[in-house]
Amino acid sequence: ESCHPAPDGTVASISRDDDRTAASLGGRDGDAWRTLIAWHRTVQPTLLDALLRPLPGLWPKLKLLPFDLLRFSNIALRSGQGLARHLFQGEAARRVMPGLALHVDQGPEDRFGAALGYMLATMAATGGNAVPLGGAQALTNALVRRLEAKGGRVRLGAKVERIVVRQRRAQAVVLADGQEIPVGRAVLANTDAAFLYLKLLEGQALPGRLTRRMRRFPRGWGTFKVDYALSAPVPWAVADARQAAVVHAGDSVADLVRFTRQVRSGALPEHPYLVIGQQSLVDRSRAPDGQHTLWVYTRVPNTVEGGWAAQAEAMADRVDARLEGLAPGFKATVLARRMVTPPDLEAFDANLVGGDLGGGSNAWTNQLVFRPAFPYYRYRTPITGAYLCSSYAHPGAGVHGMCGFNAAAQALRDLG
Repeated sequence: ESCHPAPDGTVASISRDDDRTAASLGGRDGDAWRTLIAWHRTVQPTLLDALLRPLPGLWPKLKLLPFDLLRFSNIALRSGQGLARHLFQGEAARRVMPGLALHVDQGPEDRFGAALGYMLATMAATGGNAVPLGGAQALTNALVRRLEAKGGRVRLGAKVERIVVRQRRAQAVVLADGQEIPVGRAVLANTDAAFLYLKLLEGQALPGRLTRRMRRFPRGWGTFKVDYALSAPVPWAVADARQAAVVHAGDSVADLVRFTRQVRSGALPEHPYLVIGQQSLVDRSRAPDGQHTLWVYTRVPNTVEGGWAAQAEAMADRVDARLEGLAPGFKATVLARRMVTPPDLEAFDANLVGGDLGGGSNAWTNQLVFRPAFPYYRYRTPITGAYLCSSYAHPGAGVHGMCGFNAAAQALRDLG
């Protein structure tokens, strides 16, 4: 369930139970949701297949009837707030989709910004928000087991410094300790696109247009995260939030617009929009008996005046205040908190440049054939045997694995 409360006591909850969602939205907005989700269920398999598969196969795969194609276009070509006003009348319903788009750098006023919020809302209704038991590491463990079962091996602490290229073909990778590992068939780089082209392939005769694009590659916003240890569940004022694994905190579309403008201006958001995970409600392995864990993140500028080390406490206090407004008594349950700033995220994972979780900006100018650069949007690079398989490639960020799946499929086709 995706729960969207506000301090005025209103709440909109998107559930796999259409009746429950409609009751949460209420009146005409509930009826509008029923109509929308009933139609969406008929086209979702086709939409997901088209949107997640490699380009340029999107349009041939988008085998919708003319009416369905027109209806989806009428959704996708709007701004987030434009779609919200088109679909709903009440503020609680209207804030849901524009808020969900703020998982990345898609503000309510952004041109063509409605599609992501729409897809996240409808997928919450059709599939829910899955919680891996034991934590997100369980997903990685499952992938590693699959790799090892096929004879693969994972090496930790083996940083790749460059890709050796001879006769325009990837021949080896060189590690930081100088070890050279021959390439058997191909190299798939799960890296920042700019790092691949400007560092790993540095010195190669790459097209000038490509290297210029990488030097000014459009980054997404930074991310500020707070992890909490709690003595009790969050005492949310609204009942729906007490049982939802994921909560989104944004008061109104106007509030989301102000937040977006502040982040883009380089200021710390005064009233941050929050994405909140309280998975210990459904996975008790994540906290000691009688206690709970909570994580919260918000989008912020990549850099701030004075540096993040000086601003982290102030930003965390704003997050605390936001939570206290939605859950009076929250601060009394906090046993400990840990702040994670954009530089911390980049230090943890070099792909998260400036704390950007989205593999670069998710603006329409950085999507589809422009991701990461035209004409290199089908995972290949100008170097034979070298591929980009990270979220910097189409279809971008998300827990779907399709960037890697598509890149591997492309490599296998090329290798014959």
